[in-house]
Amino acid sequence: MFPSLWLWQPYAVYRETHLTHHRDEHLTDPRYDPESFYVTPETWARMGPLRRGMSWWLNTLSGRLLLGPAYCAVTFVIGEIRRFARGDFSRLGTWAVHSAACAVVLFWVLWVVKIPFIDYVIFFAYPGLSLTLLRSFLEHQAREDVGHRTAVVEAGPILSLMFFHNNLHTVHHAKPGLPWYRIPAYYRANRERQLTANGGYVLRGGYAEIFARYLLWPKESPVYPSAGYTPAPAMPAPPLSAEPVI
Repeated sequence: MFPSLWLWQPYAVYRETHLTHHRDEHLTDPRYDPESFYVTPETWARMGPLRRGMSWWLNTLSGRLLLGPAYCAVTFVIGEIRRFARGDFSRLGTWAVHSAACAVVLFWVLWVVKIPFIDYVIFFAYPGLSLTLLRSFLEHQAREDVGHRTAVVEAGPILSLMFFHNNLHTVHHAKPGLPWYRIPAYYRANRERQLTANGGYVLRGGYAEIFARYLLWPKESPVYPSAGYTPAPAMPAPPLSAEPVI
């Protein structure tokens, strides 16, 4: 995370927003959770057809992978510009450090290994964020029971290692201080308890199951449940045959 190879988000800001995300009593609520992709019913009512269509597409895996990085970067930068416009310069030092760090990264990219800037963005930074959004696509759902809001994706060894085992996301939230390399052993020893606590929110087919179900199909409504945490109406997924675990 530091220096940021994605370029667009300072590490200190990511750390601040991610710790806010870990306040599980507000998990998934777009009013409080900065990592939520839901929108409130009030926001939905103000949105036009284009923004509503974009919200539905972001709830498909193809939309999250293709549009998601641009959406995250643009909305974040707009938010920071608005913060400065309000006269809030509390992150000015953070941005100064981030800019200097990005200058070092770009010096290496552009002048040492001589990768054109646009190639670096298109072939490294953008797909790098897409992979993170793949991991987080089904990590959370809006449910009344806080424990039922966090998923487990039982992926194979390659993607599990690439994601530092955060696909076992119930462990990440239950034991956020646990070193990443100890997560699989903890999960194996406590699997039944973890799955009972999260209401059985588990993808046993790994990321192959996620691709098969939701590549072109919305996983649920983008509108956050407003009536006593009644789940937003989910879109029925296409029927599955057995898929290999990725």
